[in-house]
Amino acid sequence: MRTSAPTATASRHILIIKLGALGDVVLATSLLARLLEVHAADRVTLLTAPEYRELLSGFHDLDIVAFKRKGLPGMSRLLRWLLGQQFDVVYDLQGSLRSRIMTLLTQAQQRAGPVPALAYTHTPLPGNQGVHAFDRFNAVLLAAGLDAAPAVPRLLLGKAAVSRVDVWLQQQDLSGRRLLLMHAGASPRWPSKRWPEQYFLELALVLESRGMTVIWLGGDTERDLNRRLASKTGIDASAAFGPGELAALGRRAAFVMTNDSGPMHILSTAGLPVYAFFGPTDWQRSHALGQSAQVLVNPVPCSPCHLPVCPPQQQHVCLAGITPETVLARLEADGML
Repeated sequence: MRTSAPTATASRHILIIKLGALGDVVLATSLLARLLEVHAADRVTLLTAPEYRELLSGFHDLDIVAFKRKGLPGMSRLLRWLLGQQFDVVYDLQGSLRSRIMTLLTQAQQRAGPVPALAYTHTPLPGNQGVHAFDRFNAVLLAAGLDAAPAVPRLLLGKAAVSRVDVWLQQQDLSGRRLLLMHAGASPRWPSKRWPEQYFLELALVLESRGMTVIWLGGDTERDLNRRLASKTGIDASAAFGPGELAALGRRAAFVMTNDSGPMHILSTAGLPVYAFFGPTDWQRSHALGQSAQVLVNPVPCSPCHLPVCPPQQQHVCLAGITPETVLARLEADGML
């Protein structure tokens, strides 16, 4: 039986490093809750990026320190801050070269990380990291002698985020309607992750004809895409919601259709079905927690290729081969309609 609490009785200073990206931060929320439970008598600090502060603000017992990850001035301030602290235990849930350097600089007595390195005193045994990103994070806890965290995201929403969403729904005259959230975009660096725009539109038109109201989600980079789609059907909600508000909106919806993206992970915290298209990336490594049964794939030999742009000769067959008719049949079989 692994230990469920630290053996030392005096209060200690604990550092958790989780810098990004958005999906990985959401995956790490269950581990944050687990570490706060284990270190209930200690001071626990999370080192992360500024854009995730509000998302994690519901963890009231967590001291969140945010530094910009890019740029020499920001890194200089971060290193000075690290050298000025006295941490007893460090959990590196990032595992990058940068986070290993940060971990080493703390000179903490116990330093747990995901891979063998000079920076760490505790690491998983080879082959024990698991396949999914969440399993690799959990392996850090196991290496430190702790029980694993449950595979359920734990995003704690503030009342302000919930209230802002309810106000937006009232302004859009959407209160009481059956809502379908669609995220047709993806990271600008990964256009290959996108299910064809025309497919999203065809599916949305059918679902709206069956009494659903489509809300097109996305950030600033997806404004043009969502404007085109919303001109045909649904409501353009580009950049309307921060991460916490997006999770709150998920609690008001029936289900989600999305590409492999950060919003996919955020919406999974709402406890609703999140149907996600996977092609160039490996769904077994990246699917939203608790949503493996909702993964939509077209098993072809070239998938996953891990290429941000599909080679023209492949004609994006991994995602183009998942037709709107196939998705509609799946939703009917799952009782979503």
